Amino acid sequence: MIERKQLKERTQVTFVLPEGTPEGPVSVVGDFNHWNPAAHPLEPQGNGTRAAKVTLPAHTSHAFRYLAAGDYWFNDEHADSHDGTNSRIHT
Repeated sequence: MIERKQLKERTQVTFVLPEGTPEGPVSVVGDFNHWNPAAHPLEPQGNGTRAAKVTLPAHTSHAFRYLAAGDYWFNDEHADSHDGTNSRIHT
């Protein structure tokens, strides 16, 4: 799931996954963090999910994917679109 909160000229995007699916650590990586898995790890939330927040410029488009343990890459089915390899979010 992807949540958005409009700020003045930015959009706060929260990437949300169920706590144990997939198992192990998961990060959201994309062009907004230079595909760095250490930049935005998903952290456990009190409601049984895990999430990471990223603040992006408004009215932009970004490629991203999730990276889980074991070098398992996957896309977000709730993304705004897909470009063949990556999920895409539009702020």
